[in-house]
Amino acid sequence: MALDPRIADFLAKLPPADGAVASLDALRAAGEMQLRRLHGPLEPCADIRTHTVLSNDNHPIRVRAYTPVTAHPAPLPAIVYAHGGGWCRCSLDLYNNPCMALAHATGCVVLSVDYRLAPENKFPVPLNDYYTALCWVANHADELGVDRSRLVAGGDSSGGNLAAAAALRARDDARGPAIAHQLLLYPPLDAAMSSTSYHEFATGYFLTRSAMESCWSAYLNDKADGDSPWASPLRATSLSNLPAATIIVCEYDPLRDEGEAYARRLAEAGIATESHRLQGMVHACIHMLGVTPSARRLFELAGSSLKRAFNLAEQA
Repeated sequence: MALDPRIADFLAKLPPADGAVASLDALRAAGEMQLRRLHGPLEPCADIRTHTVLSNDNHPIRVRAYTPVTAHPAPLPAIVYAHGGGWCRCSLDLYNNPCMALAHATGCVVLSVDYRLAPENKFPVPLNDYYTALCWVANHADELGVDRSRLVAGGDSSGGNLAAAAALRARDDARGPAIAHQLLLYPPLDAAMSSTSYHEFATGYFLTRSAMESCWSAYLNDKADGDSPWASPLRATSLSNLPAATIIVCEYDPLRDEGEAYARRLAEAGIATESHRLQGMVHACIHMLGVTPSARRLFELAGSSLKRAFNLAEQA
């Protein structure tokens, strides 16, 4: 399918890179401002509240819970969500709008995790923070009003990487949380960046190959870290005994092929897996409800998949 015309128009209007090396703070601020401008109107939400969880090194991790407006009785399923941004950008506040939209679409409580960012906090610190929050939600499900038997590890882009890695970690951890489902939205899953789509969409489609090289460099301590399945889940020897998965990728995205490869491997391992390709879409379309109505398809697919998985039939 051709690139969505509104996305094409948006890309055509992006200013060219000037080649100057901005500071990390400046890059973060510019990225935050750019993505905020793409958001559509806020979705309805019954309640938003922020909790604080302590990491193993006593760092406070904020976890923001978004409860949807729903006719379904509590306790609701819960998505423990890791935001995107290449492990080194984006924030809890930036994701207010996407998380409200995700809660509204899925009927799940979305608990967004404010994990520490690279390069100040390299692998595995962001993963450790997310995993700590995942365990905390499972252990405090009753207090949070969520169903610990319907727990989803989810995230977009680098957050999808953290969610996939956390599912592997929970499987191998005797005391790990019981995860019912994975929701992986256009995740990077292999530090090798060797797929065909990395070459086909290296430039011109919002996320570039060079940007991903910078993100991986910021996240990993050295090249050897990329061999770990906790950094590159696609390199895991076995994907057996993992939770069911919904994987959504974008047609015009360097990360497309590795997401679809992971879905195939999960299915081959006997894991119930849904794989969807968003036609005409580019990376980061979770932020693009204000750019094109077609971005709504991501939420529709996530919603229909999780509602089927958790038997959340529509109620009047």
